[in-house]
Amino acid sequence: MEFNHIPVLLDETIEGLNIKPNGIYVDGTAGGGGHSAEILKRLEGGRLVSIDRDPDAIQTVKQRFKDNENSIIIKGNFCDMKKLLAQRGIRQVDGVLLDIGVSSHQLDTAERGFSFHEDAPLDMRMSQSGATAADLVNTLSQKELCGIIRSYGEEKYADSISRAIVKSREQKPIKTTFELAEIIRNSVPERVRRNGHPARKTFQALRIEVNHELDALQAGLEDAFSLLSDGGRLAVITFHSLEDRIVKRAMAKWCEGCTCPPDFPVCVCGNKPKARLISRKPLVANDQEVSTNPRSRSAKLRICERILEIP
Repeated sequence: MEFNHIPVLLDETIEGLNIKPNGIYVDGTAGGGGHSAEILKRLEGGRLVSIDRDPDAIQTVKQRFKDNENSIIIKGNFCDMKKLLAQRGIRQVDGVLLDIGVSSHQLDTAERGFSFHEDAPLDMRMSQSGATAADLVNTLSQKELCGIIRSYGEEKYADSISRAIVKSREQKPIKTTFELAEIIRNSVPERVRRNGHPARKTFQALRIEVNHELDALQAGLEDAFSLLSDGGRLAVITFHSLEDRIVKRAMAKWCEGCTCPPDFPVCVCGNKPKARLISRKPLVANDQEVSTNPRSRSAKLRICERILEIP
């Protein structure tokens, strides 16, 4: 199956990684291989490890890069990259890219159940294994559903939506995307329905929970940074505030120096910066990219560089 995905902020990401021809790089979210392909073009003797948990993506990049001797492809979750690379004898890299969230292919392939625009089984699994979104909406308590929808969807009407889900499933199990979208639509005020489809935030929340995306992001960031050599760079693309907040805080922590109170005459904490930001503010798509690929509108790219820790 062809894995169609338009790489977002491609030029900015490749420039930000500052690729060395003989370096070792990781694309932790390979998708259709758009970012990976551009990294490989710049390698001369270096290596690129492309990781993805989606079998469709792995099939696509294996075919796309089958003749490239600099390409290593691994099926797995980027949050396990340290272990996955160690199994192949790689313990330090010059750069890591993470493009977080759902891909165009996953959204546009109706049977994957990510989109409320197409009727399909309520699935949403990036890895195509484990519990589905249907499992969640049909088994979790109203309180648990409300918490997921409120926390991961930042949905104002989480309580009424979760109550409607529980009430509906008492009649029959909720099995499809259209069934869930209709339940959501009928559980919010009419004025909300005029502001885009009211299912968007709930679908986002369920997708994040099904795939444990925020936990994976937190763990993946730590793994990625720990693998960087001196001068190595980490580039992360996010698509909503929950993801961006996690990335921003992680990079701020690595860049933080002395944390002693200002009135201390000398530093006693011993904390030194481990990284520096390449750009203080996140990079965003320009008007031309947004017009070509509307999904890039919410993308934010943050980049940091590991610096030598001086004793």
